[in-house]
Amino acid sequence: MARGPRNLRVAADGVGLTQFGGVALIEQFFQRIHLQGALWRHIRSAQRNNRYSVSESLKALLYPLVLGLGRFETTEPLRYNGVFHCLAGLPDYPAATTLRRFLDRFATRGRNSFLKLHDTWRAVMLGQTSQAIFDLDSTVLTVFGRQERAQVAYNPKKRGRPSYLPLLCFEGNTQDCWEGSYHTGRTNVSTITVPLLERSFRKLPAPIREVRVRAHSAFDDHEIIEFIEGKGAFYAMVARLTRPLKNRLSGLHYHRIASGVWAAKFEYCQLRWPGPRRFVVIRRPQRDEPSAQWTLFQMGGYTYQAMVTNIALQPLNLWRFYDRRARAELIIRELKYAYALGKIPINHFQANEAFFQIVSLAYDLLNWFKRLCVPPHLQQATLQRLRRRLFVVPVQFARPGGVPTLHLAPTYPWAADFLETLKRTWRLRPPFNILTGNYF
Repeated sequence: MARGPRNLRVAADGVGLTQFGGVALIEQFFQRIHLQGALWRHIRSAQRNNRYSVSESLKALLYPLVLGLGRFETTEPLRYNGVFHCLAGLPDYPAATTLRRFLDRFATRGRNSFLKLHDTWRAVMLGQTSQAIFDLDSTVLTVFGRQERAQVAYNPKKRGRPSYLPLLCFEGNTQDCWEGSYHTGRTNVSTITVPLLERSFRKLPAPIREVRVRAHSAFDDHEIIEFIEGKGAFYAMVARLTRPLKNRLSGLHYHRIASGVWAAKFEYCQLRWPGPRRFVVIRRPQRDEPSAQWTLFQMGGYTYQAMVTNIALQPLNLWRFYDRRARAELIIRELKYAYALGKIPINHFQANEAFFQIVSLAYDLLNWFKRLCVPPHLQQATLQRLRRRLFVVPVQFARPGGVPTLHLAPTYPWAADFLETLKRTWRLRPPFNILTGNYF
């Protein structure tokens, strides 16, 4: 028997309603760190009209990334949601065409100032530490259409489709996106890594005394390794298993370092390298299924995994140290699918590169928000989980007695987390002044 309501009536007279009540948490965080003031002070560019300032346009691009509205077309409901405008601190919301035009202008007139400001924030948020860890990785962004400078290259999921290639460097301690560059799909990773590392080292604050670099086998190149060594830094990199190197694996002396795990170490000079380097090999029975990034060679019932390194760690500790680099691949997956990095918004390459940098800022801002504001049990949560719990929350906005008030549903299961996050945000005294980049 049907249990739904009968004689249903619909009245379009709801007042002060929105499904994005959690945007209030984000806006309160932005206010506490003076985000809009910093954008206004440091990023200036000529506007064709004065309806939206540069800082308001950038916020209009950041909010959809956080709320899960990645494509410009899917932001259309925000234009007619007055409660969202009030909670987000915007006069109203730009049309998709307006956002595209702004992104195109911003790519040539405001991008450099934007990057300098972002660099200042990242360096300060690293804190007073003496060690930094650089995790290198790249990904493929498939292009559907005729975007400028998209090229057909290696594309494991959509073979034959043109693509772009972002190269990313994450700071392993904070998980911040430390540096990134955007390239055509046919770019060889080994040719763009040294310039990226040069910029990454240049941005390090003065207290940093030690840098460690972790990377997979695509970065196993003698020029990259020599550059890292020239900086006095350390590296742990999956070795590219050439035939001469494979031939050495079976004749090595292995010793047991853990249950079902054996290791060996030796000195070896790869072809065209100026001298030998230290190699560490991990051997496990073939029935154990290691991660894809480690499965490089199988022989005689064993799986062999090799690293080239100059870190003076025992094989077991080196193996565990490198395994933590896997978090970089999880971050890239989140950037592509949760932050809409995989959505190519416009035909122009420079504008798409600018969008990539805005996505990087959105990721870092949410990373700092989790670190400083959310309850401890949510500080490792993904963006999708935060959306379900904190951001995409139906609320009613009212002003009883002139006091702005959000009314949460009595059945909202995570009201305690929402209120605790709001209280922690109000109590927030950031470790730095985001307007200037100086510590308090």
